[in-house]
Amino acid sequence: MPAQRSSATNTVPGVLLAALRRHPQALVRFAVWSVLEVLPLLLSGYGVAHALDDGFLAGRPATGAAWLGVLAVAVLAGALATRRVYRILAQIVEPFRDHLVDNVVGGALQRSTVLGGRPDSGAVARLTHQVEVVRDNFAGLLLLTTGFLVSTVGAVIGMATLTGVVGLLVLPPLLAGLTVFLVSLRSMMARQRDHVLTDEAVAESASTVAHSLRDVVACGAGDRACAQVQCHVDAHADAERTLARMTAIRTLSVAIGGWLPAVGLLFAAPWLLATGSTLGTIAGALVYLTQGLMPALKSLVDGLGAGGLKLVVTLGRLVEAGERPVPPAMAQVRAPQGYDLTLDGVTFSYGRHAEPVVNHVDLLIPQGQHLAMVGPSGAGKSTLAGLLAATHIADRGSVRLGGVPVGDLDSQTLVSHRVLIPQEAYVFAGTIGENLRYLHPAATGTELETVVDTLGLRSVVTRLGGYDAVVDPGTLSAGERQLIAVARAHLTPAPVLILDEATCHLDPIAEERVERVLAARGGTLIIVAHRISSALRAQRIVLMDGANMIAGTHGELLANAPLYRDLVGLWDSGQGPVVGAQW
Repeated sequence: MPAQRSSATNTVPGVLLAALRRHPQALVRFAVWSVLEVLPLLLSGYGVAHALDDGFLAGRPATGAAWLGVLAVAVLAGALATRRVYRILAQIVEPFRDHLVDNVVGGALQRSTVLGGRPDSGAVARLTHQVEVVRDNFAGLLLLTTGFLVSTVGAVIGMATLTGVVGLLVLPPLLAGLTVFLVSLRSMMARQRDHVLTDEAVAESASTVAHSLRDVVACGAGDRACAQVQCHVDAHADAERTLARMTAIRTLSVAIGGWLPAVGLLFAAPWLLATGSTLGTIAGALVYLTQGLMPALKSLVDGLGAGGLKLVVTLGRLVEAGERPVPPAMAQVRAPQGYDLTLDGVTFSYGRHAEPVVNHVDLLIPQGQHLAMVGPSGAGKSTLAGLLAATHIADRGSVRLGGVPVGDLDSQTLVSHRVLIPQEAYVFAGTIGENLRYLHPAATGTELETVVDTLGLRSVVTRLGGYDAVVDPGTLSAGERQLIAVARAHLTPAPVLILDEATCHLDPIAEERVERVLAARGGTLIIVAHRISSALRAQRIVLMDGANMIAGTHGELLANAPLYRDLVGLWDSGQGPVVGAQW
């Protein structure tokens, strides 16, 4: 399924501008308080010049002290403005972070849940690390750029009030230093992008190995798996070292634009004194340079060269990874005719070079049939259930629902026709009523009461405090969570229910009650059996043993399938699987 193309608002500048436009009032207040924040700098050189020329050097220490007092008051005012700036900054930055989190989570979920989608392991790095990198550096960039502009303008105005000649000594090297830095930004950006991508590759490869640890150990592939992860780690380390070397360019830019004007001013001091400038004027100009212009330039260069590049590259990666799949055009969607399930020559494996788990399977499940799947662990029962539910896409062959290939159905049509209940039941932090109505919000109170009573969930609802009580999933037993998930599925109008060992934590009596209630509900019921007794209650049984798949009734399989006879014999002799066993 193709991804959505980026619009103007899905480019890095577009995303940043949109974040600023969402809070215009906060942005105006931020700018105003930033100007007030630079008040101490604006008065610093002017105050020092007059404190020397009109005060201490003129033999009037009281006047000099008064000018220094004015600077002290300005510093206090600037501190108050700084406090306000940070408070306003949070009103701009924190909503931006929340917006990024929504995009990352939404994009990862949509890409992973579309037909044929794969889990997006890289989303972990984006959510836990890259979003915070963007948030922190977006805040830093706002402070740095605003501070540089205001400080530079303030310093230039201050020097102009002292003597215009100083500006001629300061501006050319300042512009030269900025030019060197800006020219090198493209190369820095490429190195920063390499750093981000290798960081993401490390997270994805480590996650893949961790989730496949059992298979890695079973195949004796530990060294190979470590070597694959180590390759990504080494690439990330090389990217970090290359990025560190770019610091030299930033240092050169600061030396040209910041230190060179100060050195030039000192060398020009005799000439300035000879042409009428005072010691106070030269001292004030040095204050503007060393306390205003140089720190602002260094902060800007260091900030843009580190945080700014991280912001642009990391946000660019989030924008790319945030592209969401485009759903099929409505004109292409065909409505299923009934809800027969048909598998025609279906083959599926979990990797291009892996052995097929399901190999050339043909199966017809007529609508309304009660079917059970049994077989040893690893035979492919859950995989077959996933193919029927369209959570897996066949490598070859076709899966049809109501005569329509599942790949041609939009997500809403699939949701309205089938429900898959996995072994690990999902109960979220909300009320009992919200959990039960999750798949069918329009369910009436009468429907809710009926389902709760027939499935034996009444004692759980009463103990927790009724339908409006907020439930903590951690306080429920595994069996109680499974009962809630089954009741949720029962309430839906979907005609096909698929239970993948969804009652394995229930006792045999509760499991039988659940299966009989779901069978009486109507529609198709497909059960990946945890106990052989589930097969005995089904109209039809599919036996899987890895190499072969046989379908038939209980009597037919007893007559034709030795493995099935063994399973039934173990159960009848009291040696059958108990709760927690796996088929």
